[in-house]
Amino acid sequence: MTSRARRTPEEARLLILDAAASLLAESGVPAVQMRAVAARVGMTDAGVAHHFGNREKLLAELLRHGGRRLRDALQELLTGWLDHDADLLELVEALHTLYQRGFGELAVALHTAGWRDPGSGMLAPVVEALHGLRRDGGSLDDTRLAVAALHQAMATEALYGRAFRRSAGVTGAASDDSAAQVRWWARQLHLALGLEPVGDQRRP
Repeated sequence: MTSRARRTPEEARLLILDAAASLLAESGVPAVQMRAVAARVGMTDAGVAHHFGNREKLLAELLRHGGRRLRDALQELLTGWLDHDADLLELVEALHTLYQRGFGELAVALHTAGWRDPGSGMLAPVVEALHGLRRDGGSLDDTRLAVAALHQAMATEALYGRAFRRSAGVTGAASDDSAAQVRWWARQLHLALGLEPVGDQRRP
C-alpha cells in the first residue's frame, strides 16, 4: 500500500476551503460544520481545527476565499469585456453566480454575528473599468455608489429576492425569476452611469 502524499499547509488549507465551499453551495451555512468538512477531505476534526482554529474562523476565511474567487473571476471577465466587447450583463451575472453558491448567505450571517472584514476595495477594478467608460466623465463617487448598490443587491438576491419581488406585487413563476432581476440591474447600471456598449464607444 502506498503512503498518502504529505500535503503542504497551504495545500491542506485550500483543500479544506474548497470542501467548505462545496458544502456551502449544496446546503447553505448550517452545513459547513468542522466534522462535515473533515469527512469530505479525509481528515480528522482536529486536523481541520489545526488549520483554522474553530468554525467561526473557518467561515470567516471561507468568505475571504469567496472574495478571492470573485476578484479572479472579475479580473478575467473585465479583461474579456474591455478587449472583446463583452456585455455588461456578464459582469452582473458573475456577481450573482458567486452569491448563488451560498456566499451571499454566508456574508449576511457573518456580518449579522458582528464579524467585519478588515479588507476593502474588492470591486475597485470594476469601479475603475466602468468609470472609464462613462460618456460624461461623471462623479467617481457616483460610480462607486452604483457598484456598491449592485453588489448589495446581488449578495442578498439568493436570500431575499423572491420575497422582495412578491412584496412589490410580482407573483407566480415571475417572483422566482432571479434572471429577470439580474437583467434589470444590468439595465439600471447602464442608465445610472450613462454607459454605451463598449463596441459603440470604440467606433471612429
